[in-house]
Amino acid sequence: MSPLPRHRASRGFTLVEAILVIVIIGVVAGIVAVFIRAPVIGYTESAERASVSDEADLALRRMARDLRLALPNSVRVAADGSAIEFLLTSTGGRYLSVDDDVPGLPFLDFDDPNQRSFAVIGGTMRPIERGNYIVVYNLGDGIVPSDAYGFRSGGANTNIARVEAVANPSGPMPIVTLESNAFAMQEVTMVSPNRRFQVVTTPVTYQCTRLRDGSVGLVRYWDYDISAAPLFPPQGSPRQAVIASRVANCNNVFQYGTAATRASALVILNLSLRPRGGDGVVSLVHQVHVDNTP
Repeated sequence: MSPLPRHRASRGFTLVEAILVIVIIGVVAGIVAVFIRAPVIGYTESAERASVSDEADLALRRMARDLRLALPNSVRVAADGSAIEFLLTSTGGRYLSVDDDVPGLPFLDFDDPNQRSFAVIGGTMRPIERGNYIVVYNLGDGIVPSDAYGFRSGGANTNIARVEAVANPSGPMPIVTLESNAFAMQEVTMVSPNRRFQVVTTPVTYQCTRLRDGSVGLVRYWDYDISAAPLFPPQGSPRQAVIASRVANCNNVFQYGTAATRASALVILNLSLRPRGGDGVVSLVHQVHVDNTP
């Protein structure tokens, strides 16, 4: 019998071969990384800019929605354009006048301060609530008595009064009782030609300011007292919420001071946000038409 063949001993990689393979893989990986890096960075930056654009667009839409509900002639802007304030309305309606000559129903009396109740003709889109403000014929700009920012508790020579109670608030003929009849205490009586009134719920301020973490953001303030002079930020204990962060520049965020914009009742909003870890800024401009017909 012939002897069985011997199996060859298995042979592994040498150290040199292993090093060569590692070097080749490293070179190939480096080449691939060079070609992949730019598209990945571009995608990341595009996604971040899209996110920042969405944040800015959402903030502008929120401000525009509020501004369209601003009391006529109540918009005022800080000198550097970093803040804007206005009186937010919830609804409006027509008040019963003495000339309507409807027996049995109280009318809005511009002569007798003791007559604090009046009937609303035809109801309102939303119910009037206790603590709301009734405003008649607001002309703004410090025009006494037709400037709602001149509100004072007890009323005196102004066109705004706080609601004390409302009877039948959701009905066709609500009866509103005021804390005081400020309209009968006007030195010069300013009756609405259309016998209309607006209901103000709260002042609202949007301000570009430094946040607690040191960054710059856009903050909404509400639920604070009406002040004759603009105060930025509002005093007291207003409620607040950050609606945009990483703001690049606070100057001229709000523009309403020129004769042209006031004549056309146009508020210009400029918002610039800075993407995370990226260069440059994302800037959006929005124009809002406000109704200044009292």
